[in-house]
Amino acid sequence: MEGSGTQADKILEFYRSLDIGFAMPRGVTILNPYAERDVWKLVESFYRRYYGDREPRTFIFGINPGRYGGGLTGIPFTDPVLLEQSCGIANGLKKVSELSSEFIYRLIGAYGGPEAFFRSFFITALSPLGFTREGRNLNYYDDKNLCKAIEPFVVRCMQYQKKTIRSLEPVFCLGEGKNFQYFSRLNAKHQFFNRIVALPHPRWIMQYRRKRLQEFIEQYLELFWRVKNPQDMPPPDPVI
Repeated sequence: MEGSGTQADKILEFYRSLDIGFAMPRGVTILNPYAERDVWKLVESFYRRYYGDREPRTFIFGINPGRYGGGLTGIPFTDPVLLEQSCGIANGLKKVSELSSEFIYRLIGAYGGPEAFFRSFFITALSPLGFTREGRNLNYYDDKNLCKAIEPFVVRCMQYQKKTIRSLEPVFCLGEGKNFQYFSRLNAKHQFFNRIVALPHPRWIMQYRRKRLQEFIEQYLELFWRVKNPQDMPPPDPVI
């Protein structure tokens, strides 16, 4: 499967194939933007614009999409406002903003912009589908029944992406706590990747450490640089 098709082809086929394969626990609702025809057109536009080649990317794994970001646009950590303003993809979605999206696109700007960033990275999630409860975002690990039930789905998604989307090692994990612990446990069991590098989650930064925003952006950039350039070289200055 690696030998044919662009990265966009592989990614779009992955999103088309998503099937969680179990009934939601009581009170939990699934977020699947890829089932919406208008959203799918946006997803196609985005990935064909930024991933229409065969070059490998470094994976960045989030938790699961939220209802104002990837759960709405189908593009991880990308709300409707930034999809239009930063990526140039006009959309008719309600123009809501998301804190995590704001951090990621500030990071993308510091990296050199969407063309440069998405040429190097593919942002995904342990669960590419999101969840809500009582109209609020729900992380998979915050419901013990969901956390247990979702594991086969997460494993299938990881195996599919690893097999079909050309990638580089190591990979990054957004979240240094429960998301990293869960990812590490599954990785130890299934040997997906040789190394996982944990990063503080964008939502945590924006909600609790916003005054240190630039410091965290520089931390991300330095880790990206050192992973890609393991020789002892200083990283370049961020784009201001």
